[in-house]
Amino acid sequence: MKKILALLLTCLLVVGLAACGNKDESDKSGEKDTKKNEEVFKIGAIPDQSATEMKKSMDAVAEHLANETGMKVEFVPSVDYAALVTAFHRGEIKLAFFGGLTGVQARNLVPEAEAIAQRPRDAEFHSVFITQADSGINSLADVKGKSFTFGSESSTSGHLMPRYYLMKEGINPAKDFDGQPNFSGSHDTTYKLIESGAFMAGALNEAVWETAVKEKKVDTNKVRVFYTTPSYYDYHWTINKVDKETKDKVKAALLSMTPEQLSGLNMFATDRFIETKNENYEAIEEVAKELKIIK
Repeated sequence: MKKILALLLTCLLVVGLAACGNKDESDKSGEKDTKKNEEVFKIGAIPDQSATEMKKSMDAVAEHLANETGMKVEFVPSVDYAALVTAFHRGEIKLAFFGGLTGVQARNLVPEAEAIAQRPRDAEFHSVFITQADSGINSLADVKGKSFTFGSESSTSGHLMPRYYLMKEGINPAKDFDGQPNFSGSHDTTYKLIESGAFMAGALNEAVWETAVKEKKVDTNKVRVFYTTPSYYDYHWTINKVDKETKDKVKAALLSMTPEQLSGLNMFATDRFIETKNENYEAIEEVAKELKIIK
């Protein structure tokens, strides 16, 4: 009888321990699931426009991505272009709206990253050169000896391509302006500097200029366009190194944004996003290397 009781007690002990073990595993599994659900998919964008407009536009995209993918999505502002590239390199930013140059820089640092979407106009983008209405400047050759401002040093449309076309015209920005060229930091600041008379001429993103004119944010009696560059690929969404399921969901979500959802989001100035690929920006990389902006 004693042997039977001992055997029963042993069995009960084993069952109890097994149950505790299963509970521990269940708890650990639950912790993992909870942790996974709490992870935030952070998105960013180069800060080339007003912080208010960028937050409005990027928050709208974050909300759409969250609704379509089931992930927790958050827009994280960056202080400058380089900060966004660095955050992307570290894996802190999972999806970014880059310009052509910053996208190339980011993908050079993260070879697994992929350009997945762009606006239709980004396949044939342009920079515009602007000047004061009565400056007498009517061509690129005329800016020689004049004060000049670019946008950000890392901007494709505000610096890289404008510098490239100036140099093709035989103008060396380091020597041929009235003093060293200025870097305004953003496109909207560029046209404000020309309007105020701080600089005689400058270059910026065509889309930002068109929006500023449409919304009367710039006085066209004081500022005018005198040159528009040939077309090139520019802005696009690049996704960081993530699993294929996440990449596909995010890409599908971006491509599904409707004209109604994008209406009023001046940062994008578009009614839809379309597919793109890394190869589209090879020309940008070549120009950047030619100008020794990247190695």
